[in-house]
Amino acid sequence: MKERARRDGRGGPSPAPPPACLPLAEALRELRERTGLSLDALGRRTAYSKSSWERYLNGKKPVPRKAVVALCALADEPPGRLLALWDLADAAWSGRSARGYGASAADGPGGDGAADDMGTLVGPAGPVPDGAGGARRRRSALALGIAAVVVVAAGVTAGLAVTRDDDRRRDHAASEPGPGPYEPRCVGAACEGRPPQKMGCGGPGQVVSLATRSFAPERRVELRVGKACNAVWARATGLLPGDRVVVSLPGARVKELRADEAGDTRRYLATPMTALKGADPAAATVCVTFARTATKTCFSG
Repeated sequence: MKERARRDGRGGPSPAPPPACLPLAEALRELRERTGLSLDALGRRTAYSKSSWERYLNGKKPVPRKAVVALCALADEPPGRLLALWDLADAAWSGRSARGYGASAADGPGGDGAADDMGTLVGPAGPVPDGAGGARRRRSALALGIAAVVVVAAGVTAGLAVTRDDDRRRDHAASEPGPGPYEPRCVGAACEGRPPQKMGCGGPGQVVSLATRSFAPERRVELRVGKACNAVWARATGLLPGDRVVVSLPGARVKELRADEAGDTRRYLATPMTALKGADPAAATVCVTFARTATKTCFSG
């Protein structure tokens, strides 16, 4: 009985995810760890439940594209790399990567996709023998077969259209706000020196960029203020190893970040937060020092 249950897929372990899905799951786990959020907190801050996130992060279930985007936003991570991994994982889960995109139903083992011109043809009414009038009957059978395929294809197309409509409705539902605005993990003085991502201060709708500067090649630095956290910090992307960003606010300790490795070029980096304590966030100054040229540029809000 147990053997039968295993054969039927009941009572046994869940099937292992396709290998192509594992890099995405690993990257999502890394992002979740960077945010410091529990599965329960992810469920509150996104449109996806705690149990769904558990499955997504362990590769047990296909991940919606919008879930990837939502986690990237919470982690202040550019979504491009994760979405590339999602494309590969989605192709594996759906089977597109296994079948290929140009496979034909006529392609069998060792076949070339073309029907054999010789021998007996099978039509809707059964085998059509060769002989007198055989060619005519073969043409009739072939025409009927083509017509049947067209009807089936039309039904499949209609079914796919319905499926796509259902997918759009599910995506729309997933894009709806979650259970309401969430509270950050610190406010004001409690945020002093803390990382904005882990404290939930840099999430969607929680932050405003007071000033942004772009530098070649593809470096960007922002002065940000967390509205609910009542704190400021700098966020940078595209930094090269050795580049340094410093945030200063009158009366507060200087905060800084430094790019240490090549991987830092492809992710957002943030300084620890400076609590405002009644200060004007526009009074904060951001200075960027570029290691290769030893030049320094400063700006404020």
